[in-house]
Amino acid sequence: MSEYFLLPLASLPFPNIDPVIFHIGPLAVHWYGVGYIVGILFAWWYAKRLVTNTGLWPDGELPMKPEDLDDFIVWAAIGVVLGGRTGYVLFYDLPRYIAHPLDIFAVWQGGMSFHGGLLGVILAMTLFSLKRGIHTWTLFDVVSAGVPVGLGLVRVANFINSELWGRPTDMPWAIEFPNGGPFTRHPSQLYEALLEGLVLFLVLRFLTHSRLKLGTPRFVGGAFICGYGLSRIFVEFFREPDQQIGYLLGTNWLTMGMILSTPMVLAGIWAMATAKPMTQPQAA
Repeated sequence: MSEYFLLPLASLPFPNIDPVIFHIGPLAVHWYGVGYIVGILFAWWYAKRLVTNTGLWPDGELPMKPEDLDDFIVWAAIGVVLGGRTGYVLFYDLPRYIAHPLDIFAVWQGGMSFHGGLLGVILAMTLFSLKRGIHTWTLFDVVSAGVPVGLGLVRVANFINSELWGRPTDMPWAIEFPNGGPFTRHPSQLYEALLEGLVLFLVLRFLTHSRLKLGTPRFVGGAFICGYGLSRIFVEFFREPDQQIGYLLGTNWLTMGMILSTPMVLAGIWAMATAKPMTQPQAA
């Protein structure tokens, strides 16, 4: 069978939702940007819920003040934007930005990397926790517990934008993307929204509320990193690689997303395997 497929009769039409929600004068408000904003605000609200719930912490001793998270949200937003943009430039389209360096600042044209955004937030959390005297891994745990909601929303926005679509397929739920060529494709953005968003959030919710793993610093954060990495690697088998990169090492399956996500899986496994309850001495 050919690598590409003709349009099957049972394919689903693209919903054609306008990527722009509304305009305020010359300013266009996009679903993509709203996804980021709502995701950050939800993670902030959810983290505050976690650090004020005495039933989730050993002996009911809260690890930080809710006001600390009020201040951290600005740090997190800066980390997400700067890290995400820098990661995209370095990992996905460096030759273009070397040739046109001013395009680096044209963030309204799109181009954000989750892996870069994660590194940016980790750096922000490290600096903020040291400044406030908060256990760094505990801050990472409470923040990461709510992040999947934002990831899911942004992936849905990718679907609305008809970008980052999947590889050609003749499955009954294949989508005819308007800019996807003469093929029907996997709606891989929705696969990611389901796995990185809903499923990962529920797994972390189980760990925080049923297994009380917030009392074991870096376990929840490790589960988040590992869970995202596994989800991303799985979906990469259905997602079309970035055109400017393609498949790597002469294969027809290995992508940059897989390479960047593999260390996340290993780091997450290490974090969970070496995490110790707060009642035991903690490594510095």
